[in-house]
Amino acid sequence: MPFPHASEALSRLTVLDLTRVRSGPTCVRQLADWGANVIKIDALTEDAGGEQPGGPRRGSDFQNLHRNKRAMTLNLKDDRGLAVFKRLTAKADVVVENFRPDVKRKLGIDYESLAAINPRIVYGSISGFGQDGPYHKRPGFDQIAQGIGGLMSITGAPGGGPMRVGIPVADLTAGLFCAMGILTALLEREVSGKGQWVQTSLLQAQIFMLDFQAARWLMEREVAKQAGNNHPTSIPTGVFKTSDGYINIATTGGRIWERCAQAIGAPELFGHPDYATASARSKNRDALNAEIERCTVTKSTETWVRELNEAGVPCGPIYAIDQMFEDAQVKHLGIAQDVPNDEDRHIRLVGQPVTLSRTPSKMVVRPPEFGEQTDEVLKEFGFGSDEIAKLRDAKVV
Repeated sequence: MPFPHASEALSRLTVLDLTRVRSGPTCVRQLADWGANVIKIDALTEDAGGEQPGGPRRGSDFQNLHRNKRAMTLNLKDDRGLAVFKRLTAKADVVVENFRPDVKRKLGIDYESLAAINPRIVYGSISGFGQDGPYHKRPGFDQIAQGIGGLMSITGAPGGGPMRVGIPVADLTAGLFCAMGILTALLEREVSGKGQWVQTSLLQAQIFMLDFQAARWLMEREVAKQAGNNHPTSIPTGVFKTSDGYINIATTGGRIWERCAQAIGAPELFGHPDYATASARSKNRDALNAEIERCTVTKSTETWVRELNEAGVPCGPIYAIDQMFEDAQVKHLGIAQDVPNDEDRHIRLVGQPVTLSRTPSKMVVRPPEFGEQTDEVLKEFGFGSDEIAKLRDAKVV
């Protein structure tokens, strides 16, 4: 039975997935969810019983990262296993890895070695700090990248000390940027006929995600500081108490600020000299926030969300994750999706946040068990039954 593809968009492409933990699997998940034939290479040294880097194989984290893929086992430290991988590479389109830079060279699976076999191969690499340079041999972790990349210095309440973001943002964005680079290289290959090496790192991704905060320093020599729930430049924007919880309110200019003052029943705030201009509101933000909160605590979150939206003031509730998935708009978008499986297991995950009108992405296959499709994949790549049996006997697969 042919392997089902999550989409037709990338179904012509074959991807060899050497990644582990989070940044690399995030990259490959993008390719798998858009229909690529992804083959996850399970190392024979992994725990076949379930424990993986990042948690048990049937745990939520692993299931989320590895849906829509197949898996085979392979011992890359054995010369025969390396020979198998090179045969796979000869027919593949993409290889993705997130080893430390020196590891892949020791294994003989670096870009130069594989490009000599298949000049069309697109090779994606994610590292902690880059493929060379003074830090390139350091182990890279998300929180380390958040710190050295400047994010923790601007996250959290003023004076509260550095604070990490609540998601592994460096890992996730490095994976997404690597996937974007791979797709760009594949598009270019249609013109040149040649593959290339795509590189990114947690550090580069994190710095890129500073966006306007980085630009404020590079262009204006202004070092951003912690602003808590306040927006650093658009004021008033932040979190305000209501009678039964909290609400986000965001203003991005004088007209919206005027509508906000009217809607909360305090039109005098708009004309007050301390709050009349953007610079004045920035200087007096704490006093202004207190004035606004004196109004917002008089009504419920639900009431304010309705009234402020009707007035054209951007606002919204602040949900816990369980509440978010119960929201009417979230349900309408259908981003939480069931993953079909023969075991009738409950697997419900977040799908792709992008919709294509002709070739949408969908959940089609549960994450593979350890080396589940080894024989199936090898046969597709031209290995005979006797060859496969010998490889198993030698513990190469």
